[in-house]
Amino acid sequence: MSIVRESDLIGIGKKYQIETEAGDQMVVVIHDDGKRELYRSEGDDSETHCVMTLSDEESRQVAGIIGGLSYKPKALETMELALDDLRIEWYKVGISSDGVDKSIGELGVRQRTGASIIAAIKEEDTIINPGPDYVITPGTTLVVAGKKTNIKQLKEILI
Repeated sequence: MSIVRESDLIGIGKKYQIETEAGDQMVVVIHDDGKRELYRSEGDDSETHCVMTLSDEESRQVAGIIGGLSYKPKALETMELALDDLRIEWYKVGISSDGVDKSIGELGVRQRTGASIIAAIKEEDTIINPGPDYVITPGTTLVVAGKKTNIKQLKEILI
């Protein structure tokens, strides 16, 4: 697991120093205005060099890409990620699922299960944080978040 050190930059924002499992050194500076700067250490010296500056919107797009919201390798159809009690799972909706052709609001996903649908992916189209009017269609991969029991209840609604 990587090591992350966080520090406040008074009047600027926050700084995150990241040491990856592979031994790479990276620094992310998040400015109060939303701008992000990415730095990388070159070699053994402690000097860092800015490799990229991103706007807030660009940063969120890149985060989604890196986090796997826009592309999921085929081998990871039922991928699961656990962070303490929080789980994030990918669930592909089948043709005969009970939740097909119903909206998130109609199913009462959050109210009935406590889980949240944080993304819906169908072919090349990715919708981040779909609202209650979003209609679930066959073949859509839903990215869901919640506790294990909440996600189990959500799957029961959809199956």
